[in-house]
Order: sequence, then structure tokens, then C-alpha cells
Amino acid sequence: MKKLVVIGNGMAAIRLLEEVTRLAPDLYQITVVGEEPFAGYNRVMLSPLLGGGTDEVTITTHPHQWYRDRGIRLITGSPVVAIRRHRRQVVTAAGHKLDYDRLVLATGAAPRQLPVEGVNLDGVMSFRDLYDVRKLLSLSAARVVVVGGGFLGLEAADALVKQGHDVTLVHSRGHLLNQQLDEAAGHRLQHDLEKRGVKFVMQARTAAIESADTETQGQGRVAAVRLADGQRLPADYVVQAVGIVPRTELADYAGLSVNQGVRVDDTLQTFDPAIYAIGECVEHRNRTFGLVAPLYEQAAVCASHLAELGHRRYLYADSATRLKISGIDLVSFGDFEGAGTGGEGETLQLSLPGGYRRLQVRDNRIIGMVLYGDVSDAAFYETLWREHADIGARRQVLLLGEAFYKAADRGGDGEEEIAA
Repeated sequence: MKKLVVIGNGMAAIRLLEEVTRLAPDLYQITVVGEEPFAGYNRVMLSPLLGGGTDEVTITTHPHQWYRDRGIRLITGSPVVAIRRHRRQVVTAAGHKLDYDRLVLATGAAPRQLPVEGVNLDGVMSFRDLYDVRKLLSLSAARVVVVGGGFLGLEAADALVKQGHDVTLVHSRGHLLNQQLDEAAGHRLQHDLEKRGVKFVMQARTAAIESADTETQGQGRVAAVRLADGQRLPADYVVQAVGIVPRTELADYAGLSVNQGVRVDDTLQTFDPAIYAIGECVEHRNRTFGLVAPLYEQAAVCASHLAELGHRRYLYADSATRLKISGIDLVSFGDFEGAGTGGEGETLQLSLPGGYRRLQVRDNRIIGMVLYGDVSDAAFYETLWREHADIGARRQVLLLGEAFYKAADRGGDGEEEIAA
């Protein structure tokens, strides 16, 4: 029986294990090495866990028994410290020496650190894993500054407000989720979160994190966040949520090709034919990854090759981004700002109490979309986008959704329904 070692026990790694054990249950003796001391859990559910909406048992998707039932050896709490490619062997911090015929790197990504003085002070934290959530849940009522207006920053800020903290979020751009939402939707999201108690400082850059003792900057406890414009935000804790960095150190030390991430081909293989890589640590065709959908697709393609059914190739396909920020649904895809239209596009917008819609159209075809709040027609719009469907004369009812659009397609009933 061949030996398969998987470094990492996150969501991409677990999906790989599911696929390999389904496709080739008797091909490998599998060992998984996880740096954290936990079995498999759903990282997407860390925000509800921090907000008090769930518990650790519920977010555990693959308990230890799941591994035992499939004959998988799971080593937790002992990170891999070396890959000896010439011996095809992995060494862990606890001294395990694991031989492999095939090795998969699923080392994930680390939270990006703010490039400012004071990031090592006591009270500066990240929001990335179960450890982080446990630390955040242990805080007594305090002043917390969250830096970063992306998905994790917003989720952390809202959850910490629910825990009774005084929370201010600092974002360097003019509106929230600036990579996923247009300005109108971003402002609407800010307004909704302000009503829940989150305070915002926008278009602001963090210059330094100050300690209580000004004579020992860089040491001691957090006292404040100082912004580039001189504004000072008092803080007992600071949560960094400014992106992620692929974890490539092991691959680099092993002599594998590394750029932004571990470089792989369309089979998710590194230049060493015995070693594959998937997930947030990967760079494929100059692209790195952070959303769950492409990670799962990588796991499926990699598993087919590990199972010696190598007929699949991984090619990234642009897909809709679906997020739920504190119970608020958001969907976006494509060129929703019209940046690539050369001035020839058309913006269709609809703002209602229950939601906001923006469709970007060019040559009678949808090229991008933002939905906020009511996302019930998201799949319909995404299908029109993917199929490059000609919306023609039906553009007047397009914003009203699938029912009106199809009624208009049957011969004008849509206008009668609108009039009614």
C-alpha cells in the first residue's frame, strides 16, 4: 500500500481526504499532520462562534472518529518542520518521521501583519482560527479597534459588539468590502452595521499601535491606534484583519518553486512529481486563492490524480462571490463597476427597503452584478451572465427579477403585471 502524507488539516485538506477515500479507498495508507490540536472544523463558522450563535461542537465537521473510521492517522498539535525530498520523508516538531510516496501541502495562509510599529504589543490579535476565537471570547468588556473593512474584519467587529465591546473599525478605503461591493452597497452595509453599534473610521491608514508606556514603544500593552492623519483611537485590544499571506515556508525550505504561493500546474502538482499542493498556500497561473469554492475544486482535481484517475485539470473560472455579513446576504460577480466597458456600458440600479440591486450591462448582456439584502434572484442573474444571454427588450424588467423577466419573454405580460 502506498503512503500519502497530507500537511494541513483545514477545509481544503479535508475535502481532499473525502475525495481520495471515495475514489481509491484501498490505495493509500494516509497520515494527516495538523498544526492545530483540533480535529476538522469549519472555519467559515468562526464568526457565528465569536458572536455566540454556535459552539465548538457544532462547527466540528470531522471529529477524530471520522479519521479512525477511514484508517487515517491524524497527528495534531505537532507542525511539520522539514520536508526531506531526497528521502521522501516529512519530520514533525514532535520527532515523527513520516515516509511518503505522495505528499500534499495544504498549509493554508497566515493572517497578514500590519507593517507598523507596535504589532507585537500585548493585546494585538488576529481573527483567523479557533485559537483566535477563544482569545477573543475571553476578553472582558473593552475598547477594541478592528483594522480592515473586508469580510473578516466586519464579521469580527459585529461579533465583538454582540459580546459587549466598544468597537471601532478602521478601513483604508472609501467604502466597505470594496473588492466585492460597489459604493452604494458598501455605504448601505456601513449604515446597517452602525445601527448595530459598530463605529467606523473610513479612508484612514494605521500609522502605529501605541503602548501605554511611551518610553518603551514596541513593548507592553496596547493603549491606542494612531492613524496617519494624527487621530488617536484609544484601544485595549487591536484585531488585525488586513488579508492573508500563503504559508510557503516549508515548500521554500524544501527547494520547491515559490512565488506568492507554492507554484503548481493544472494537476496541482509542484515541479516535484511526488508533491502536490492545494488551497490558500497555492499559486496557480499567477493567482492565489482565499474563497472556499476554488479550494474545493482544487481538492477534487488533486484527488483524481492521487487516485490515479488523472483525467481532470484545474482551471480557475470566475464565479459569483456569496457572503453573509452578520445575517446580511451579499452576492457579486463580474465587472460590477463597469471599469472595463470603455464608457459604453449601462448601469441599472434599484434600491428598496429590503435590498439593493446593481446590474452592469453592455451590448445587451450582463457583465457584472451586486445584490445586497434580497439575493433571491442571484442564481437567475448569474445564469444570464454565464450564458452571455441577450436581454434585448426585456432590460426594462430585468431589475425586477426572474418572474417579471420570464413573463416579458412570454409576450408582454411583464408590462401588464407591472401596471397592475
